[in-house]
Amino acid sequence: MTIPGYRVGTWTAEPLGSAVTFSVRHFMISKAHGRFTDFDVKITTAEDPLESSVTATIDLASVNTGVAARDKHLLSADYFDIASYPTMTYASTGLRRDGSTWLVDGSLTLHGVTLPVPLAMELNGFGPDPFGGQRAGFSATAEISRRDFGIDLMVPMAGGFVVGDVVSIGLEIQAVLDVDA
Repeated sequence: MTIPGYRVGTWTAEPLGSAVTFSVRHFMISKAHGRFTDFDVKITTAEDPLESSVTATIDLASVNTGVAARDKHLLSADYFDIASYPTMTYASTGLRRDGSTWLVDGSLTLHGVTLPVPLAMELNGFGPDPFGGQRAGFSATAEISRRDFGIDLMVPMAGGFVVGDVVSIGLEIQAVLDVDA
């Protein structure tokens, strides 16, 4: 398999060009969106791309939904419980192709629970940056059940719940090749 510009090495997500986002059904009629602003993502590309790996640590206290009261509630024991579980982590266990889609198999640890969560990944490319370095771009999506991770506050309302169970996760990662690795 040939990937244009592919480089072997260790890559670190560049915060200004990367985003870790989520959305969840709210009031059964729309979706609430948010992002985490403090994260560490490392990608190791191997000679055989299918042997590449990724690890990520996300500081849950960096949640930002644009609504301060909601962010405060998300940090409480009702949701993230950051006093007990300050971070969310992901570690890949494998990479495979499914037709034209890349699938990253891995384990997500959230709220003290570790479960397998595959990421559907799009490889956006590799290339030089204007500063003499090398960059790579990746997009990935997944869906999780927050109840599977023990985040099970379900406030009822007519026809459903105030906050849905399924959380959509989105990753836009612009990574820089580590020159010292």
